[in-house]
Amino acid sequence: MWLARSDGRGPDAENGGMSFVAINVLTVPDAGGPLLEQRFAGRAGAVEKAPGFEQFELLRPLEGTDSYLVYTRWRSREDFEAWTSSQSFAGGHAQASSRPEGETRAATASTIWAFDVVQSAVAPEHP
Repeated sequence: MWLARSDGRGPDAENGGMSFVAINVLTVPDAGGPLLEQRFAGRAGAVEKAPGFEQFELLRPLEGTDSYLVYTRWRSREDFEAWTSSQSFAGGHAQASSRPEGETRAATASTIWAFDVVQSAVAPEHP
């Protein structure tokens, strides 16, 4: 059984109180997955401290695509945009894109997908 979300947050005028999701679609060349995963494991973790941050997941493809998904969930779109405008974001992404010459890039392309959460469910707690 799935339960509707009820987290007690006040309504947000733009999305009715539900969260905002940003998914960064990273094209990862053959055999680049372990390198990407290692780099994400070593990330600074500053996003977790950003106002409005709710969740992060790095999703590895199983078949049919070479794209990893970086899933982040935010209280609002404004919180996400504030994060992407922050010095912490700029510093982390500058480090990722300024690798020494000859060092392999983990991803060759990036696209952002943005969504308002209009429905959500969570599994019930088990006794």
